[in-house]
Amino acid sequence: MTKNTFSQLAPFIQEYIYHNNWTELRPVQIAACEVIFNTNSHLLIAAATAAGKTEAAFLPILTLLHQNPSYTIGVLYISPIKALINDQFYRLNDLLKTAEISAYSWHGDISQSRKNQLLKNPQGVLQITPESLESLLINKYQELDRLFADLRYIVIDEIHAFMGSERGNQIICQLQRLAKTTKNQPRRIGLSATLGDYSLAEKWLSAGTDKATITPQITAEKRNIKLALEHFFIAKDMDESDYERYIFNLTKSRKCLIFANNRTQTESIISGLRNIAKNTGFPDIYHVHHGSIAPSLRQAAEKAMCEPNHPAVTAATLTLELGIDIGYLERVIQLESPLSVASFLQRLGRSGRRGEAGDMRFICAEEKPLSEDDLPSQIPWQLLQCIAIIQLYLEEKWIEPIHSIKYPFSLLYHQTMSILAARGKISPATLAQEVLKLPPFTNISQDDYKILLRYLIDINHIQKTENSRLMIGLSGEKIVNKFQFYAVFADNQEYTVKQGNTEIGSIVTPPTVGSQFGLAGKSWQVVEVDFKKRVILVKPLDIKASGKDNMNWRGGSGSIHGKILQRMRQVLLEDTEYGYLQKNAKLRLQEVRNLAKKAGLDKSNIIKLDNNKCCIFPWMGTVGYRTLERLLNCFCRESLEISSMGGVNPYYLTLKVGKDKFNSVYSEIAGLCEQRITAEDLVSNAEAPKLQKYDQFIPDELLRKAFFNDYLDMEEVRRVVLDW
Repeated sequence: MTKNTFSQLAPFIQEYIYHNNWTELRPVQIAACEVIFNTNSHLLIAAATAAGKTEAAFLPILTLLHQNPSYTIGVLYISPIKALINDQFYRLNDLLKTAEISAYSWHGDISQSRKNQLLKNPQGVLQITPESLESLLINKYQELDRLFADLRYIVIDEIHAFMGSERGNQIICQLQRLAKTTKNQPRRIGLSATLGDYSLAEKWLSAGTDKATITPQITAEKRNIKLALEHFFIAKDMDESDYERYIFNLTKSRKCLIFANNRTQTESIISGLRNIAKNTGFPDIYHVHHGSIAPSLRQAAEKAMCEPNHPAVTAATLTLELGIDIGYLERVIQLESPLSVASFLQRLGRSGRRGEAGDMRFICAEEKPLSEDDLPSQIPWQLLQCIAIIQLYLEEKWIEPIHSIKYPFSLLYHQTMSILAARGKISPATLAQEVLKLPPFTNISQDDYKILLRYLIDINHIQKTENSRLMIGLSGEKIVNKFQFYAVFADNQEYTVKQGNTEIGSIVTPPTVGSQFGLAGKSWQVVEVDFKKRVILVKPLDIKASGKDNMNWRGGSGSIHGKILQRMRQVLLEDTEYGYLQKNAKLRLQEVRNLAKKAGLDKSNIIKLDNNKCCIFPWMGTVGYRTLERLLNCFCRESLEISSMGGVNPYYLTLKVGKDKFNSVYSEIAGLCEQRITAEDLVSNAEAPKLQKYDQFIPDELLRKAFFNDYLDMEEVRRVVLDW
């Protein structure tokens, strides 16, 4: 124990440390204390999962708050997910047992009576989501001084989950608005275990302030990790597969977390595991955790996972990827490949706490290729992607850099309407000054903003008063007055599913009465559908939900970085053996390597198929692939006589070209890359891609500008194509 640092901590914290038998403060905690106690700077705490980052932030902060209590809320803790707030709330309350500092959580699942306690006596620590903070900025605008005038610290957890996203930009806007209203600029502390470039995070954390950000250099503690990767072929309509049985054996009588890339997959695997357990006499220890599961069932899953000495298995999407401390977790299982190295590290970090080795098993499944002639469908893309992601971290400790959005017009609409909703009537000049000074809108010109405001007046989202001030219009009220407005991410209007009075969760599309579907890993039959109240009444079925029941969710596929695709190509073409591959995965990799060499993929990235078809393997990321596809569509349709285009982004692109045109495909693409073609040239004047939540309220010319600047990348295409 570093005596000097320990002696600086508040007595109740010293007591907590003794009571929990800590023998020493961790390096990250000592470093954070030095910055918080001895400087006035912002602080970035970048350290491995389970390194003690949360305590590193709160031990010195709570010490200073104990020594000099704030007369309003003193600490604002912002989290990307409710589950993390719930987890940190219990940890904070344990720490604050003997201190006269209160902690409050505030999100959609917290009762109004608990929220009213904070509003009545605003002190201590407030833990909140960005959406709930937006609600406070609008609905409690007149009380912001009373609530936050003496705010000292803002702790932002898992900042990598916010940076480069609309939601992250929303937070920066919120903090600036709060600082302007209260005339108080608190210190910011960011926490993350998965950052590649610290300078980007430091810049993001300090945006709009005059304080620098300090990132202590922490020597990472060596961690033992166990990795394994297995592969299966699966058949449709199979009641129980080797795949499900393998996962059952990995999780049997253990505390395990299964990560899937979509909600349907979580439902399917838990349904299958529950059925195997029932048939073999094992207890039902299975849970599902995603955004469409009822809060009570999510909380039951979180409680089961945190309870020591009791086996539990939960399948989750990213809702359990971030931060939550499941200290007794024995194993993490990843179905298919994660989208990023950062996600892999987050998920791996759920296990291996309390000094144990991290244990993560990847399991890839694919259907048998229908035709040996269809080359791209014979390649196990998920298997290659898993290996590439693992190798990029093991070899280089590489993590994806954060991509900043230059033209966040959807957020511009949102913050414009939010400020008007909070302030009432305001002059156009004042509104423009307040909005355009927010850091995320640095690249947006006054002319662009005038175009947006005029358009919003035309569609009656904003109304001009007689004395030329602006206020929310009638059409705008319909958007702003819904609780969904607080979120900048798109939301589906889902139907609530109930068994009697018990809420099970929600689905997007209502099934017909009498039909069955899977939810919460169980099978249900529809008894009644109330379209007006958007409620589906169900009864449980004693048969296997199987995952082949109707699953009703939509979801995006995310964006994959180009370096992952480049490493996938290397995996495919090199002869390296990877020690973590299991029997089936080794065989499948050897098969596809033989296939790749036979097809000539080691010599060319463009392969001839039957019937004047060819397949391009771009080895670019999601954005580069999208750009290449548009380049071909805009400039090669006539020259190559392209009659059809297909493929799967970002893995392969298929073209049907004119007779004798195959040999010209590469030269045409390379020739275009040598010209001064820009991303703007790939977007027609008739287009206005609507990709973000409020893009439907943005003028077409602004949407085009945002699309070619933020969603296309000619430089990546040039760099990769000319290296083919």
